[in-house]
Amino acid sequence: MAVSAQQQIQREIREMARRRNAVILAHNYQVGPVQDVADFVGDSLGLSQQAAASQAEVIVFCGVHFMAETASILCPDRTVLIPDLEAGCSLSDTLTAQQLRAWKARYPDAVVVTYVNTSAAVKALSDYCCTSSNAVEVVRSIPPDREILFGPDMFLGAYVSRVTGRQNLRLWAGECHVHAAVRPEDVERARAAHPGADFLIHPECGCVTSCMVYLEDRDLEARDAYIFSTEGMVGHVKRSPKKEFVVATETGILHRMRKEAPGKTFHPVSEAMECRYMKTITLEKVLRSLKDLVHEVKVDAETAERARLPIERMLAIGRKD
Repeated sequence: MAVSAQQQIQREIREMARRRNAVILAHNYQVGPVQDVADFVGDSLGLSQQAAASQAEVIVFCGVHFMAETASILCPDRTVLIPDLEAGCSLSDTLTAQQLRAWKARYPDAVVVTYVNTSAAVKALSDYCCTSSNAVEVVRSIPPDREILFGPDMFLGAYVSRVTGRQNLRLWAGECHVHAAVRPEDVERARAAHPGADFLIHPECGCVTSCMVYLEDRDLEARDAYIFSTEGMVGHVKRSPKKEFVVATETGILHRMRKEAPGKTFHPVSEAMECRYMKTITLEKVLRSLKDLVHEVKVDAETAERARLPIERMLAIGRKD
């Protein structure tokens, strides 16, 4: 059987990974061919945990820059590579360490909770980190009388505030360019086109608070609508007896869903939900990264030590996906 050019480069990547004693990690939002060549596919923190548990000397992180930083924090003795230095994050960029210092100075007694989608420098100034799947649990672990600075995603923060009923949660006005663009009318249109399908929405979405109101008011059928992290979405579609799903998150996850839940049908709320930063990584860049050991991401020891603490505090609260 003839081997395609794509298959050939995938074979070269696997062979080079073996020679380098490397583990290849691909985020759920990567293009399908990159996911297919990876050792592990998942969310950002879960992938860093997989890296830490492996015996690999080299970690190739097919994701965005803050993810590679997190892997470096958790794996300080390994070589962490990102195939494209241009793979940044619009959400992470909305909150810098300088901005967080100024915010903390205004509220010196507040507890700082930051999303994992932040730079190592921001994590180093935080008390807790969280993921989209455990943000509610992290906030609930903090005494109710303590004021909280939550950032940078204002939509995730609004979701957490509504779920917990917390009135002393101050939100940073940051957003992900992909998730912020989703509007209630997009949801209504997609659901109308696929009646009976389960509806899955990420808590970073700009309309998530509206969707929560819809759920409470029964404008959406509660048993058919779910607010999930990316890992929560994948787990749901694998377990669910349903055969059709409308998905409101970055379109890259549909590739993984189709692989892990064959025979089921997945519809994006919008084809425009595509992260231009995630999509900068290609098979050719993964191969070059392995061959030339580029581009290394290394967090300095002092920053890494301070950033590790809020991550460990989060993990101590319970197992997170």
